[in-house]
Amino acid sequence: MTLITTTNSLSELCNKLKESEYVTVDTEFIREKTYWPDLCLIQIADNKNAAVVDVLSPNINIEPLLNIMHDPKILKVFHAARQDLEIFFKLTNRLPQPLFDTQIAAMVCGFGDSVGYDTLVNKITGKIIDKSSRFTDWSLRPLTQKQIDYALGDVTHLRLVYENLNQHLLEGERSEWLREEVEKLNDTSIYQTSPPDAWKRIKSRNTNPRFLGVLKELASWREKEAQKKNIPRNHVIKDEALVEIAHSTPKSLKNLTRIRGLGQRTAEGYVGQSLLKAVEVGENIPSNQCPQVPRRPSIPKNIGPITDYLKVLLKMKCDEHGIAQKLIANSADIEKLAAFGSKAGVAAISGWRKNLFGEDAINLIEGRSTIIIEEQKLRLATYRQKTD
Repeated sequence: MTLITTTNSLSELCNKLKESEYVTVDTEFIREKTYWPDLCLIQIADNKNAAVVDVLSPNINIEPLLNIMHDPKILKVFHAARQDLEIFFKLTNRLPQPLFDTQIAAMVCGFGDSVGYDTLVNKITGKIIDKSSRFTDWSLRPLTQKQIDYALGDVTHLRLVYENLNQHLLEGERSEWLREEVEKLNDTSIYQTSPPDAWKRIKSRNTNPRFLGVLKELASWREKEAQKKNIPRNHVIKDEALVEIAHSTPKSLKNLTRIRGLGQRTAEGYVGQSLLKAVEVGENIPSNQCPQVPRRPSIPKNIGPITDYLKVLLKMKCDEHGIAQKLIANSADIEKLAAFGSKAGVAAISGWRKNLFGEDAINLIEGRSTIIIEEQKLRLATYRQKTD
């Protein structure tokens, strides 16, 4: 039952999986030439069974497998789950529940920042994964045995990885830390693309509200067009061209043809007419309805040494507790901490992160403690309070 191509075989497998406490899951898809990912395979395993489900088979209905994905009694284990979850959300408008992400768990357990699956498998099991099928075209049929074996490995090795990490979490009493991070994956807005919000994906230093209003209309039109035709956004028109159009606000097809990266045929056709219409709409948005980029608090220029000091503390604490630094604070968080201390409003000074790092960071910033070298090791030392 390694490769499943019929509904009957899938139902037989799912009847076995119903009794499992957890299943490991992965997907294979292609999206280089499409807007939406084209799902090709779903791999699934428990501690006794493992199979590759060919979702492109004309003889299969994957409803039995989707029922497993939504069974609240069965834990669904992924590695770097976000893209897989996007696919399942597109299929059913629901997310698999409950979830376990081994990439996040690995950070909680000290295996490094965003560790890759191959690396994690090697560190935990000692096995080396054959990567030669990683960039294969999963839509071609028939699948080779090498492809099937590679796809299976994504869920069979994941069983050992999950069991090892779960044991680490239980022994270190860190399951709650993981739960808080995995909960972020349950935000369905992550997997929904709203055309009116598409402008937020485009990088531009121009924060003028009118410019952003035009850019918003242009990006919204492009998003709808890409979704309708199921092609990548940049196959409709590139980001750089949208930014240039929003900046120059052309009023005619002739002016539009002068935009770099926009060919004459494109500019003078349906696309050109649509872009000019979007520019017109954007220019007529009432000023109070134009997008606004939130003002970021001004960071003092002289906080570099404080930032460096906090980074030393962060490394100290993460090494001490065996946890990835990225899970506690990123560079922007550290900079805000250095500038604003207890009023920084970053995750590092609340919840379990506060106990592990945040409280010590505030004490360091406010002069109640310092970092010293003792026996060739760094240590946090607290100043004694003066008494009268």
